[in-house]
Amino acid sequence: MCDLLARRKRVFGAGAQLFYETPLELVRGEGVWVFDRLGRRYMDLYNNVPCVGHGHPAVAGAMGAQQATLNTHNRYLHEGIIAFAERLVGLHQGPAIESVVFTCSGTEAIEVAMRMARFATGRRGIVGTNATYHGNSELVGALTRTDKPREHDMATFPFPQTYRPPTDAKSYLDALEAAIASLDGGLAALILCPILANEGLPDVPAGFMAGAAERVRAAGGLVIADEVQAGYGRAGRWWGYEGAGLVPDIVVTGKPMGAGLPLAAAAASRPLVEGFRAATRYFNTFASSPLQAAVGMAVLDVIEAEGLVANAGAVGAALKAGLKARAGAAGFIGDVRGTGLFVGIEMVADKTGKAPDRARAVAIVNTLKDKGFLTSNAGAAGNVVKIRPPLVFSHANAEEFLGAWDAVVAELA
Repeated sequence: MCDLLARRKRVFGAGAQLFYETPLELVRGEGVWVFDRLGRRYMDLYNNVPCVGHGHPAVAGAMGAQQATLNTHNRYLHEGIIAFAERLVGLHQGPAIESVVFTCSGTEAIEVAMRMARFATGRRGIVGTNATYHGNSELVGALTRTDKPREHDMATFPFPQTYRPPTDAKSYLDALEAAIASLDGGLAALILCPILANEGLPDVPAGFMAGAAERVRAAGGLVIADEVQAGYGRAGRWWGYEGAGLVPDIVVTGKPMGAGLPLAAAAASRPLVEGFRAATRYFNTFASSPLQAAVGMAVLDVIEAEGLVANAGAVGAALKAGLKARAGAAGFIGDVRGTGLFVGIEMVADKTGKAPDRARAVAIVNTLKDKGFLTSNAGAAGNVVKIRPPLVFSHANAEEFLGAWDAVVAELA
């Protein structure tokens, strides 16, 4: 392990992130489980990329069969990629989402969406929350980490929540309007994860999402829903926006689409997509490929055949209820929230003051790992224990995790 870590630092350069105080070397995965080199098994409660479970044979089989048959760039006609695009847009509610631009990463797809909005509106301003994350490119990354200098065409506002004041929708809508007004070049789009995943999964004041969309459109902007984490059944519905009261103009998907194969997309109305294509002649060598189509189809087949959207809703509700029932077990458990198979537990110094306790969240994550359960910490202050397992996570898995959670809380209390 030490030799491998030293080699990694040498070839990656120091600073490449690793989880946990004692890093894990994983060699295999199956369903909700991953295994280290010594054969120890860990329950994966973090990874949404293998959304249908690690090593699913249907996905692996589709990947191998297509790669052995044909894989090339997208400037040829291919039935598979057209059928996949048709199926993907057909999963959305209503006629507003009808065409798609495929990419290889969520960052690329978010950038396509932002540029699409700018071309459509003739404006450049993009607004997001002050604790958001949507990707790593220079353009997309300008919305991340609000302590750095802000470009004149980007603005942020405090993320809406009900755990800390203000707890009313109007306060956050006023802040959104102020952010829009601060833009020099007018508003092109608001970009939001419908469940505010990176903000820590806060419960959102009633009426905020619909009110935000109304104000954005009144200012001439579009609404971009970042469904990279919220979509594909994660929230107990196909899309996070369905339960959030948000009607998007552009929807971005990513990580779980290819269950490990790089695949992402920006979907919108045909006029929006065609306007983007006319302005950019966008081409991506590895996107819209036969391989992406075959794997993307296999993932959708498994989600539907195994009832994983309903499973996420039912198991996620039971898991959240179990954690809520345990919230009084220690003074450092401030809040439990989430939707579907995406749950966050906020750690605080005390329940009255609610000061974020990142150190406690990190300690819980590392202690859970030592007991064989993989989570992480996230949220605006890094004090939220993040639970986001593959969609095949079962009621039995949830009960096993709750037992481990009880042991860890008792140990750290």
